[in-house]
Amino acid sequence: MNDNNLILACSACGAKNRVPLSRIDEAPKCGKCKAVLSVEILSHPVIVSDSTFDREVMASALPVLVDCWAPWCGPCRAVGPVLDELAVKYRARLKIAKLNVDENPQIGSRYSISSIPTLFLVKNGRIIDTLMGALPKEQLESQIARIL
Repeated sequence: MNDNNLILACSACGAKNRVPLSRIDEAPKCGKCKAVLSVEILSHPVIVSDSTFDREVMASALPVLVDCWAPWCGPCRAVGPVLDELAVKYRARLKIAKLNVDENPQIGSRYSISSIPTLFLVKNGRIIDTLMGALPKEQLESQIARIL
């Protein structure tokens, strides 16, 4: 996979399909069974864990906004709906990932997360910036613009 393609699994036959990002809105079809590939998953935040973080975030073809959060954190819960909106707005241009730090302590430890919400902007496997706190939507969008 390179920066211009996504690999999507067909829900009908399971075949993996390489789809150019520039054509993601053209109802791509499976090369094997010709079923329409679901790109709806690109409109929602992806839940990541200690075991999937490197694959979903660091090896992502898309830039990633990672939300490190916990369910008991009020500001984290306030940011959630904003991230849902941004996932729709930036579909196929930005992946939004959510990491519950209570359930995934290894990533929290690896990146020295000491307060939540903490958000990482990741591009090409590198953390470009770390954002702390419940930032307003407009501020998040200006940060996202830096990595797109």
